[in-house]
Amino acid sequence: MLDQANYTPRLKQQYIDTIRAALTEEYSYKNQMQVPKLDKIVLNIGCGAEAVRDSKKAKSAQEDLSTIAGQKALTTRAKRSIAGFRVREDMPLGAKVTLRGDKMYEFLDRLITVAMPRIRDFRGVSGKSFDGRGNYATGLKEHLVFPEINFDKIDENWGMDIVICTTAATDAEAKSLLKAFNMPFNS
Repeated sequence: MLDQANYTPRLKQQYIDTIRAALTEEYSYKNQMQVPKLDKIVLNIGCGAEAVRDSKKAKSAQEDLSTIAGQKALTTRAKRSIAGFRVREDMPLGAKVTLRGDKMYEFLDRLITVAMPRIRDFRGVSGKSFDGRGNYATGLKEHLVFPEINFDKIDENWGMDIVICTTAATDAEAKSLLKAFNMPFNS
């Protein structure tokens, strides 16, 4: 049985023990507060046209995302009506969740060590998906790569967006941070 009071996620401990010192040496930071760290991870599932036809699809996506993240996901709703897409204002269209702290490190660990190796024909993630401010965005074509999802009980296969926000000032620093966490970049 894990003692929750003294438990530290594996990647968080790795950051404290080795990654912080390695980044300080690589970029010669003068202050420990300059060293980049993970800020948050945002997960998003957009149902699109499926949710327009059947309102239960957004609820299903929310439940699946809550299972993957380990905390309750919020339902995303349409901000305005778009007649061409048959979307009405305040209609549920997907789900999102923001992870911080220990849950963030646990999710990143599961993503890198469990989910990504289960992706069919996986050759790494793009090293060019940074936004210029040290944040990294990637997507998955199917959420079934997470072992928490029971393959027999799903009704729809969802793609999902994953945004990893860091405190890094540049993309190079953020890439070094994620490489230290063993993120499988292909370039």
